Amino acid sequence: MKKTLIFILIFIPVFTVSAQLRINSELLKLNNVFSVISNLYVDSVDEKKLVETAIMATLKELDPHSSFIPKDEVDKVNEPLEGSFEGVGIQFQIFEDTILVVQTISGTPAEKVGVMPGDRIIYINEDLMAGQKIQNSDVMKRLRGPKGSEVLVKIARRGMPQLILFRIIRDKIPVNSVDASYMIDQETGYIRINNFGSKTIEEYKSAFSKLKKAGMQNLILSLQGNGGGYLNAAIELADEFLGRGQLIVYTEGLKQPKSTANATAIGGFEQGKLIVLVDEYSASASEIVSGAVQDWDRGIIIGRRTFGKGLVQRQIPLTDGSMLRLTTSRYYTPTGRSIQKSYKDGVEKYQNDLLERYNHGEMQHADSIHFPDSLKYQTKILKRTVYGGGGIMPDIFIPIDTTRYTDYHRKIVAQGIVNKVVVQFNDKNRDKLKKKYKDFEKYYNDFNIDHDMLNQIREMADKEGIPFDQEQYEKSENLIRLQLKAIIARDMWTMNEYYRIMEEENESLQCAIRILNTPGEYEKILN
Repeated sequence: MKKTLIFILIFIPVFTVSAQLRINSELLKLNNVFSVISNLYVDSVDEKKLVETAIMATLKELDPHSSFIPKDEVDKVNEPLEGSFEGVGIQFQIFEDTILVVQTISGTPAEKVGVMPGDRIIYINEDLMAGQKIQNSDVMKRLRGPKGSEVLVKIARRGMPQLILFRIIRDKIPVNSVDASYMIDQETGYIRINNFGSKTIEEYKSAFSKLKKAGMQNLILSLQGNGGGYLNAAIELADEFLGRGQLIVYTEGLKQPKSTANATAIGGFEQGKLIVLVDEYSASASEIVSGAVQDWDRGIIIGRRTFGKGLVQRQIPLTDGSMLRLTTSRYYTPTGRSIQKSYKDGVEKYQNDLLERYNHGEMQHADSIHFPDSLKYQTKILKRTVYGGGGIMPDIFIPIDTTRYTDYHRKIVAQGIVNKVVVQFNDKNRDKLKKKYKDFEKYYNDFNIDHDMLNQIREMADKEGIPFDQEQYEKSENLIRLQLKAIIARDMWTMNEYYRIMEEENESLQCAIRILNTPGEYEKILN
């Protein structure tokens, strides 16, 4: 049976007598300092702020991933991992000082009472929202709240002469881990996972089941940009691909005994061609899954070297409701690899590692990556060479695409111009689009971005002070068209349709498809 690894939420320190005396002595010194400041300092001090600053400074001396989370940020930080928050269930955008409803999440309170995409929120609980130069955070504070509580929303809707009042009872709103799942062709399914939270395996199994019923024989799993999450979720996902008794991961720390996790007999995809997509932002739990798949020669890893986070944090609640995330152990892949990159030169250099990789040429050329022989390992079955010490090196390297991304493109995206053009377009054409494109397939095949929308981008960019650059524009034009089409689809349907369009230009995904569609190629690589 698999030994389950969990986050420990209660911290019980166990020390030797001499260690306890040393700690007591140092704590007494620290307590004396705070006491002296509190009683003798020339001005008043914020004692809470002083303590929290001291905690954060202490954690910086440990490693880059131990952190302190203030009480008022705990829920927000945990939301993506817990799989839900409490609110009304709308996706919105602030456009020209007005809250525009972009989409209502299926099955949530807002959808049930009749809030619709294109609606403009004018009042929330009698507070005027329109024309007030509000921030996204202001809106979320007002719309979110305890399950069962009520929020009053007055909405302006096209064609309606008066504001519409909605009484919305807040409820649990899902935060999805699976961004997209669809069939690429008659035999190959695709699932994209954005993090590893409490509902990840449940969402994965649901997506997998639908694809299996649609005839899936091969699976492409994307962990690109997936920064990790719960260790248990990574173990459960890896278990889907590995056979009974195969080691998935083990953890060990100076104060923590070795703990192992092995696959059970309940994996849903232990046979069949498997390809995992990763990149430089795939970290932690993503590296556990891709490392286990690679070490057991279970599938092919495609992309770029992953982030290199091989440390495990435990969440420890403190007395005032704040939380400590403390690194307690390292994790190791089945071959014994620790993929944690070095942080001995300090947090700043560690945080700039990806930039250094880019400047060094690693993102463009695989031969610029060098691992020492001391970090060399062999996979469990085929005895292929793999390396530890700095992320998971993929079996097939895909260089980052620098040909389409320009400063002009980055600026129009960063300043929200692409989104604003889509908001205006959908606001004017939503009903017409729904009549013309009854389903996504027709939209996918027939809809094209016209020159009017592209001209709007240029005009809006000029107004925002972004000078037009013909050469850069021509380089990025196809990418801009693709993004516009994808965002329109997202607002009309879901994120699934957004990725259906955007992944056309995903080189790692296209490489995976070529391998699966070339007879004997998959087997040749895993040999």
